[in-house]
Amino acid sequence: MASKRGIGLLGAIAIGIGGMVGGGIFAVLGEAVALADGATAAAFLVAGAIAVLTAYSYAKLSVTCPSQGGTVAFVDEAFGVDLATGTLNNFLWLSYLVTIALYAVAFGSYAATFFGGQPVAWVAHLLISAAIVLPVGINLTSSAIVSESETAVVVLKLALLAVVIVSGFPYVDPSRIAPASWGSPLAIATAGLVIFVAYEGFELIANSALEVRDPERTLPRAFYGAVGIVVVLYVLVALITTGTLTAGEVARAKDYALAAAARPALGEIGFRIVAASALLATFSAINATVYGNARLGYTLAKDGEMPDVLAHRAFDEPAEGVVIVGALALLIANLVDLEAIAILASAGFLLVFAVVNAAGVKLAPRTGGSRSVSGAGCVACLAALVTLLARTWGDDPRAVGIFVGFLASSAVFEVVYRRWRGRRLRIPRRVSRTSRASPARAPSPPASRVS
Repeated sequence: MASKRGIGLLGAIAIGIGGMVGGGIFAVLGEAVALADGATAAAFLVAGAIAVLTAYSYAKLSVTCPSQGGTVAFVDEAFGVDLATGTLNNFLWLSYLVTIALYAVAFGSYAATFFGGQPVAWVAHLLISAAIVLPVGINLTSSAIVSESETAVVVLKLALLAVVIVSGFPYVDPSRIAPASWGSPLAIATAGLVIFVAYEGFELIANSALEVRDPERTLPRAFYGAVGIVVVLYVLVALITTGTLTAGEVARAKDYALAAAARPALGEIGFRIVAASALLATFSAINATVYGNARLGYTLAKDGEMPDVLAHRAFDEPAEGVVIVGALALLIANLVDLEAIAILASAGFLLVFAVVNAAGVKLAPRTGGSRSVSGAGCVACLAALVTLLARTWGDDPRAVGIFVGFLASSAVFEVVYRRWRGRRLRIPRRVSRTSRASPARAPSPPASRVS
């Protein structure tokens, strides 16, 4: 085992940052500014606080129950493998479909800026669809490209955000971020919850636990370091965006706000560079999420939790799973609008993280963790989920209906599929530390690249 532990602290932090700073910030920044106005930075702090609490539970669970399965393995370890955990596993698979759709819509929005910003409907749908179809093709022909390109893309994304932040500060108008420009406390909180999906990704560190050197020291530092760095990064990006753009400019560039934020300092060239980089970042995120979710479905199918078709392989790839993931993501991306998709993604991961925090509470005697901290994380996630759904119900009840439908379909599928296969619902059992494959968007980078 020792020979496999090649990931150091910086490498583990890089995995977490790479997971978080994906397509999410490009997709939801405009939504956050539209909701919170000058208080967008505060909204990112709200979401970041929930992420920090949840990172605590992940850190404790990763040290005590290291597994390639991460989230799925922790829940099974704490609560056994039964109807509830099977439903959550199905729901997690669906949640990753929603994130693919979110990134695809963001890709379409940034791509549209090269066509004048407002292409006709069929062109917009074509751009969104291309953002999914092309990565599906890559995954079917050469999935090695996914993991081999990920490190370079992460560095590019961080460099891009750093350039926007440094160049934009001289152009910030303090009056635009003063308390007088803030939305209501409820609007700020809601904005933080809608954009929570931008923090999804730090959990990928858990999938690398078996490969991390000195895990007792490295894993907690990696979780807190990755989340802390990204919170600061997002707050600075929010300050630049709200401080350099007027409300009208944000409204016009809502779907590609980050590129618009580069324009005051860097001009049209800066706008185009950021837009092009956003295309690469969102495309990479889609590519990696298709890669990881097809493998999550493969693992669940091999365990008998999903149809066997997801476990079929061709050319050493879960080919049919890749196609199914792409097809379902296409439907979501083309039938649901961006704000509703962002809400669905954030709500999905708030629910999943609430359960992981509950696992942290239950396993606290084994992990040595604080039940109070994990309990606070669970309560925060549930309260955030309820608040988000309640607020959304008044603005877009369809989004709430889709969320409930996803959750209900996950439970119904678990029951019906078990009966169709002639199996009883599974009884609680202890799971192997390595029996689950990673539900992450991409496998842990090799030690030589991240140590």
